[in-house]
Amino acid sequence: MSFAKVIGIDLGKSTFHLIGHDYAGREVFRHKYSRAKLVDFLSVQESTTIAMEACCGAHWLARKCKQFGHEVKLIPAQYVKPYVKSHKNDYIDADAIAEAATRPNMRFVSVKTEEAQLGTVIRRVRSGYIKERTACMNRIGSILLEFGLSFPRGHHQMKNLFQWIADQNEVLPPLLIAELTTQYEYYNQLNVWIKAQEEKLLALNKENYVAQLLQTIPGVGPMTASCCISAVGSPQDFDNGRNFAAWLGLVPFQYSTGGKPRMLGISKRGNKELRELFIHAARAVMWRDKTAEKFFGTWLIDLKCRKPFNVALVALANKIARIAWSVMTTKKPFEIRV
Repeated sequence: MSFAKVIGIDLGKSTFHLIGHDYAGREVFRHKYSRAKLVDFLSVQESTTIAMEACCGAHWLARKCKQFGHEVKLIPAQYVKPYVKSHKNDYIDADAIAEAATRPNMRFVSVKTEEAQLGTVIRRVRSGYIKERTACMNRIGSILLEFGLSFPRGHHQMKNLFQWIADQNEVLPPLLIAELTTQYEYYNQLNVWIKAQEEKLLALNKENYVAQLLQTIPGVGPMTASCCISAVGSPQDFDNGRNFAAWLGLVPFQYSTGGKPRMLGISKRGNKELRELFIHAARAVMWRDKTAEKFFGTWLIDLKCRKPFNVALVALANKIARIAWSVMTTKKPFEIRV
């Protein structure tokens, strides 16, 4: 078999299509493999460059390829699309991936560790439980509304559900009480599961030095620190803090043409979860003027006076994101500058 300078792999759930390019960019082979056959194929290849889209399963396969001595390049899917020629099929996609990987100015994604992916799994399971808990609370409220009782919102009210029902002096069918009891037990079980997920995150953060450093930043807690570790494979992927904030979508969207610069609202690109957490971190600081002035000086207080609250909020989130990049890069905790 001819040696390939770069092998482009189009990832699938159970089948994988790959195309090899030589140093001149010509195709030297193409194959279709199952997952097990693909791992066997890569294990016997000479050390080369493996290119894939940064999608589901890419980081696991990238770690496998590194164990076999290959260099791995993960490319964001939107950067591969311009290299897709004519119609679309799996081999054409693999060919486009291999070609995109050879471009000198192409941007790549760092391979994530198992720990980073575990953090993502724990947070997603927790988010799922929270959505189910909200649905359960809404379900209980709608059931009671069908029988003429308007149940107040909030977890505090939910904890006193049956006491509240007793105070209404309404006679409810025994079967309805049984259904409400089942839903209430499910609500309590979800609370237990959510708490367990949070404890897992805390334990995971304790084993990560960078996560502990990130929590020295005002407003940044275990959830934001864990998400930062999971979303950013390597802080060296960004030249500076502004590039990191731009990747998160916390900078104005630029639409300039004809030499006329035009800056719109924030772009909201990148990792939605991490951007949301940085916004919440900024909100936690903004609500307390003394804390805000202590950590960020008078510029934030002046900004709150001059601009709408949400505008100042995004500006602070941008600043916190830049600080987070600096902490991850330098491995030094956040310090107040006097």
